[in-house]
Formats: sequence, structure tokens, C-alpha cells
Amino acid sequence: MNAPAPKMSASPLPIRQLDEAAINRIAAGEVVERPASAVKELVENALDAGATRIAVAISDGGKTMIRVTDNGHGIAASDLPLALARHATSKIDGSDLLNIHSFGFRGEALPSLGAVGRLAITSRVAGADAATITVNGGRMADVRPAALNSGTLVELTHLFHATPARLKFLRSDRAETQAIADVIRRLAMAEPEVAFTLHDISNGGDQVLFRADAQGGDLFAALQQRLATVIGADFIDNAIFVDTERDGYGLLGYAGLPTWSRGAAVSQFLFVNGRPVRDKLLIGALRAAYTDVLSRDRHPAAALFITCAPDLVDVNVHPAKAEVRFRDPGLVRGLIVSGLRHALAEAGHRGASTLSAATLGAMVPEPGGPRHYQMDRPSPRTLRLSQDMQAPPGFAETSPGFAPSARAETGEPSGDTALPLGAARAQLHENYIIAQTDTGVVIVDQHAAHERLVYERLKRQMAENGVAAQALLVPEIVEMSPTDAAHLLARADDLSRLGLSIEGFGAGAVAVRETPAVLGPVDAAALLRDVLDELMDTGNAAGLEARLHAVLSRMACHGSVRSGRRMSAPEMNALLREMEATPHSGTCNHGRPTFVTLSLTDIEKLFGRR
Repeated sequence: MNAPAPKMSASPLPIRQLDEAAINRIAAGEVVERPASAVKELVENALDAGATRIAVAISDGGKTMIRVTDNGHGIAASDLPLALARHATSKIDGSDLLNIHSFGFRGEALPSLGAVGRLAITSRVAGADAATITVNGGRMADVRPAALNSGTLVELTHLFHATPARLKFLRSDRAETQAIADVIRRLAMAEPEVAFTLHDISNGGDQVLFRADAQGGDLFAALQQRLATVIGADFIDNAIFVDTERDGYGLLGYAGLPTWSRGAAVSQFLFVNGRPVRDKLLIGALRAAYTDVLSRDRHPAAALFITCAPDLVDVNVHPAKAEVRFRDPGLVRGLIVSGLRHALAEAGHRGASTLSAATLGAMVPEPGGPRHYQMDRPSPRTLRLSQDMQAPPGFAETSPGFAPSARAETGEPSGDTALPLGAARAQLHENYIIAQTDTGVVIVDQHAAHERLVYERLKRQMAENGVAAQALLVPEIVEMSPTDAAHLLARADDLSRLGLSIEGFGAGAVAVRETPAVLGPVDAAALLRDVLDELMDTGNAAGLEARLHAVLSRMACHGSVRSGRRMSAPEMNALLREMEATPHSGTCNHGRPTFVTLSLTDIEKLFGRR
């Protein structure tokens, strides 16, 4: 027990000034965590230099070599030594750290890279000769003449050779390469008018890992094409366009349909003033926007761009600039949640196109002989005449549904096939409605669809009439700190609208007088603490609202059309029409799809007609 603490010296030690090399290596530990960090810093420097073409080449996952070539405005030969000095930059003058318009601004990247690896910079500005400078483990060489047409070429070799302990924390070459590719993809989405290439030249090879050509045209068209290149054309086909603004903040981008979700959060790309970020506030807001339409084990896909005046956001809060701090975080969160929910509601009953492919994939036709090419699809009248001519003797009499006289009396089946979900034609297994459209067939899960319709109706009623509250016979007193009590009481009016009535009860205590009736008997103290945690974390009582919606969801599930119930044609068509008019009807309350669309062309392929 009397042994000295390992971090404390028995006698005072003199204070020493660290040398420049040690300072740079310490700074590099914050800025350059892995090869992907180095690539990010170098590519951002190229973008700040106005480059329109950026080529990145790596070897062994970036551990042995990283080369970034751009056609930007370059660095003058006289400025090359200063570019390798700490906190030397051309992007800001230091007078206003909140007015940042560039990716980089600290002047730490190049000296940090030179401190932990072998760095060579060759650059040429217009009207001057090219020059090069090298730095090895913090030791800088003299500027020398070089050959280069334009722009800048930066080559970093043997990363972390000056700090070999860091090499032990790097992952496999494959994992580091994937991290580098992810950095390039995110920056490519941020700058659609810039061409990017990523090559792997390990072991003398030259494999193109990523290529994105510069996109022209207006901003929206360029962004759409770039996202299709980076994320995939399926994303654009199954995403909704988002464009909204509020109080100086703008939100632009694409958000995937709930039925086009992912098993992990790998397709979430968030940008603030063009800067890729991984911010907890933004990720949480994205998740909250999909709460009602996505299963808990699924993750939305989105590429969202937040824009605002530079003084409304602080980008100088993280060494790698991966996180930001907004002046009004609640406003930004509300913008994302409301903007996405509004866009998803406008999408109505729209479902993912990939559901059709998955459905067709499950329908494997029996192996047969060679394909028989048939004539084009005949008209309905020709089909009827053909059926009548080919029917065996007595068929018309025994099957009145196919007889010409019976058809004339009954007419065509009811319903408009030109509508999005078409006209109901049949019900299979007392659960699946088969509807016909002008271009194909729609299969609807009647229980899942009606569950969503009832749920949306209950939510609408709650929004219009408020949340009914039940008074407690004896108010429950919840003890807490004075600070927490004050925080809760400050939002008492908001909580009252959600059916939770509270009031102060001395210092450090809150009395719960009413709770939401729809929740039934609840532990008021536990509910209050959950609400407090939500208020402290997000600034609103979204948790309580989510619990209310969960109850409404259960009520909708039990009150909807059950599987196994026979439905008449008018009932089925009424269900289809209500789905078309109801937001989020493409998924049930649990995030599962409510219908699948099959085009006539796809169905014909199953039978070898195409």
C-alpha cells in the first residue's frame, strides 16, 4: 500500500522543452491514425488547391507507399520549406477560426506525415519551374529542381517507420485498403465535379480500385450521377430526393426507401458544408427519422448534405475534423428528422425495386427444353376468341365463367388497372391480394398493409386530439438532483401535451400526477428517468413519443385485418386505394414490405417468353 504510484516520481523533475521532431510525432499521433488518415489529408489538400483531377496510388494498404497526384495550382518553390512547418497554412490567417471555407486549415498534415514517414513533395505553379523537397523522419532536405508539368505530386513511403510501435496497431493490407477506398468514396461524393482514381500498385501490379469521372451539368444532376457511381445505381432507383431548409440550415441529398435498408450502417454518408463527417448527432437524427418505418435490426441508407454559414458550425473540435459542433444542435436534428419524415411520407406507398428481383429469384422455373420463341402478346379480344375456339366440347357449359354469354353479362372485372396498385383480381391463402396493373402484377400482404393503415390513422388521431392522460390516485414523488428536476420542469408544458403531467415538489423532487392513458399502468419513476435521459441526450422527449407510438403500433397490429380472413373484391380494392393515399404504406409497422410489384416483362421471362 505504501508503494509509490507508477506515474509519480519520488523527486521533482525539471521541465523540458520538447524538440521539434518529438512535437511533430506527437501531433502525428492525433492527425494520422492509419494510412487512410494520410490519404484523407493529402486529397483534401489537393481539393483545397482547386484540383479537378486527383489520382491516388497505394502499395500494401498504404503502409509502404502512398502517392497523390493532382492538377491544382501548386506550391511555389520558395514556399515548400514553409509548407512542412507546423501550423503554416495558406487557407486562413488565424483571425477567425469559425469562418472556415476549406477542408484543411491547421497546417498540421504535411509536417505530421514528414515526422512519421518519408515524404517527398514535387510541385509547380503556373509560369515557374517545378521544385521538390523531401523530409525523412522530421529531417528536411534542401529544395531542388524537378520535372513536373503542373499541379502537385506527394509521395509518402514507409509510413510510421519513425514510430515503429504504431505499425503494430495497423490492420491487414486488405482492411487498410478498404479504409482508404472508403475515404476516397466519401470525398468523391462531396466533390462530384472532380475526377478521382485509386490504384493499387502492390507487387508491381496496377489494379484500379475506384474510378469516378468528373460530372458536369447542374449540381443536382452531377450529385445524382456521382452517387450512382459511388453507392450504386440501385441506391438512386430506390431513394427519395430531399431538399429542405430551416433558419439558415439546408438539407440536400438522397435517402433510401425503408424497404431498401441495410443490415449495418455502411451506407450512411453525411456531409457538413461539403466535409465528410461521422457525427453522433447526425447519425442519431438519421436513425430517428426512420423509427416508424424500419425494423430495429435494419439501418437506413442515405447521402445527406447539410449546408450553413461557417459561423453556425465549429469544425475545429476533432483532431481529424471528423466531428463538428453546431451552434443550435436541436435545430439541425429537427431539420433532419422532419425533412426525412416529410420526404418519406411524400413517397407514399412506394416500395423498393429490388424486392421484385428478390421475388423473381425465389421463383425458379423447372428445367425444360430449348426456349420457344412466341409471337408478341395478343390483345385481350384475341385471347377471348382463342379460348372459345380452343375450348373442348362442353367446356363452356360446365365453366360459365369462360362462356361468351356469361362474360357479356358480368363484364370486365371491377377496378382500375391504371392506378399505382392496380385492381384486385384474387385473394390467395386468405392473406395475399393479387392485383393487376397496366404493366404487371402486385402482390399485397393484407395484414401487413392494413396494420400500417390503422397505425397511421391512430397517429393522426393522436396528433389531432392530443394524448389522453390518466390521473394517478396518489401522485408519485420522484427524488432526483435539483439540476435534473429543473431540467424536467422546464419542459413540463411539452410533456403535458404527451400526457405526462409533472410539477415541482420541493428541492430535488418531481411529482408525477398524470401519465399517458394509452400506456396503461406504468412505473412513473422509471418513465420519468427515461424521459430525463432523452432530454439530456437529444433535447426533446422523443423517447416518450416513441413509447406512445410503440403502443399504437401494437394496437394497430391487433386491430388490423387478420391473416386467414376472406375479403370481397370491393374490400380488397378499398384497401389498395387507401394504401395509395397513406404515407409509409410500403412497409408495415415493423419495417417489412407490404407489397411486391412484378412487371409483365419479368413474369414472361420466367416462362421463357422473353
